[in-house]
Amino acid sequence: MANRRLLVKRLKAVRNIRKITRTMELIATSRFKKAMDRATEAAEYTRKISEIVGDLGRANLKFSHPLLERRPEEKRSVLLVLTANRGLCGGYNASVLRQTLGHIRGLREKGIEFQLEVSGKRGIKFLNYQKVPIHTQYTTFEDQPTFEAVEALGTRYVADFIAGRIDRLDVAYTQFVTSSKQFAVVESLLPMAGLGGGNESTSEVTVDYEFLPSAQEILAEIVPAAFRAKLFKCFLDAAVSEQIARMVAMKGATENADEMAGNLKQQYNRARQAGITSELAEIIGGAAALG
Repeated sequence: MANRRLLVKRLKAVRNIRKITRTMELIATSRFKKAMDRATEAAEYTRKISEIVGDLGRANLKFSHPLLERRPEEKRSVLLVLTANRGLCGGYNASVLRQTLGHIRGLREKGIEFQLEVSGKRGIKFLNYQKVPIHTQYTTFEDQPTFEAVEALGTRYVADFIAGRIDRLDVAYTQFVTSSKQFAVVESLLPMAGLGGGNESTSEVTVDYEFLPSAQEILAEIVPAAFRAKLFKCFLDAAVSEQIARMVAMKGATENADEMAGNLKQQYNRARQAGITSELAEIIGGAAALG
C-alpha cells in the first residue's frame, strides 16, 4: 500500500510539472511569433540600407567614412555578448558563451586588449564564474529590445571608434536564419565591411545619382544608420532565437513528462493489481482454513 501511495504522489508531481512546462511552451510560442515578425522586418531594413550604400559604391564615387576604415593595427577591441536573463532554453546560452570564450582566447593570443560587455544575467553569471573581467553589464534587454536603447549603445560605439578609442567591435550572439535554423556566431560590426568603398560586384549597369546636398553628407548619415540597424538586428536575432530555444526545450520537457506519467501510471496499475491478487489469496486461504 505504501508503494502505491508513493507512486500516486510522484504521478501528481509529474503532472504538475507537465502543466508548468506546457504553459511555458505556449508563452514562448507566443513571444516567438512577435519576436520573429520584428526580426524579419529589421532584416529587410538592414538589407535595403546596405543595398543603398552598395549602389553608391557601384556608382564609382570617391568617398570614405571613418566607420569603413580598417585600422593598420588593432590594439583595442570591444566584445559585446548577448545572452538571456533566464534559463530553461536548452543550449542557447551555452552556445553563445562557448563562442565567446574561444574568441577571448584568440584575442589574448594576438595580444589585443579587449573590453568585455555582457547583456543577460546568464552570461554575466557564467563569465564571473570563469573569472573573466566584465567592463559593462546589461540586464534590461529582454525579448523585446527597443531601438532607442540599442541606438544609444550604438551611438557610443560609433563615437569611440571614430575617436580611435576602439579599433574593433565584435558581437557574440545567436543568429536567426529560419525558425528551424539558428547558430551562435561572433560577428565583426566595426569596421564595417561590404558597404561602399568601391565596386564589390561586376555590373553592366552604371547608376547615375544626383546628390543634394552632397554625396559625402548623405554618406555621413547612411553609414552610421546602417551600423545601428545591424546592431539592432543582432539584438532581435538573439531575442527570437532565445524564444525558439525555450519553446523547443519546454516542448521536449512536456513530452518527457507525458512519458514519465504514463510509466508511473502503469507501475501504479501493476502495484494495485498485485495488491488485489494478494488480498484475494488471503481471503481464499482464510476460507479454506475455516472449512
